[in-house]
Parts: sequence; C-alpha cells; structure tokens
Amino acid sequence: EYFRKAATQGDADAQATLGICYYTGNGVVMNKVQAVHWFKMAAEQGLAAAQYFLGNSYYKGEGVAIDKQKAILWLTKAAKQGLVDAQKSLQVIYDEY
Repeated sequence: EYFRKAATQGDADAQATLGICYYTGNGVVMNKVQAVHWFKMAAEQGLAAAQYFLGNSYYKGEGVAIDKQKAILWLTKAAKQGLVDAQKSLQVIYDEY
C-alpha cells in the first residue's frame, strides 16, 4: 500500500520496488505486465536497477514481447551507471551474436 502510494506520486525507488513485488508476487498477485509498467516508469527517471529489470524483461519476454534492441538499450543505460549485473547481461546478449 505504501509503495503504491509513493510510486503513484512519482518516487522511482518505490516504482521499482512495486515492480519487483509484481514480478515475484510478493504481497500482490504476480503480474509481469504490471511489473514492466512500474519498471518502465522508474527506468525513465534514470534508476539503474529499474533499467536493468526492464532490459531483462525485454530480453526474456516477461510482461512484454521479446525485443533484443530494447533490452540492449535499457541494459546499456544501467551499465553506463556502473551496474555490474547489467554489464553481465549485455555480455550474455553479445555472446549470442
């Protein structure tokens, strides 16, 4: 309830956390479409963790259609902020090609 309130008021950390809740089904019914919605809102505000989660959602096709270009776009944004997990995910994608 508190995360949702903060998320709807534009708090990027709360948006990402709410996205994780929907992604895992923690405290809410699991809904990957809703997870992507909240990840995208936080990612657009520049939150590296949300960019990482959004990129992986596009890569795996969870909550959205698979889109490798969008996956690379969002993972690159997170990687440029120093998020090591995003850098590792990009390496996995590049190794596929």
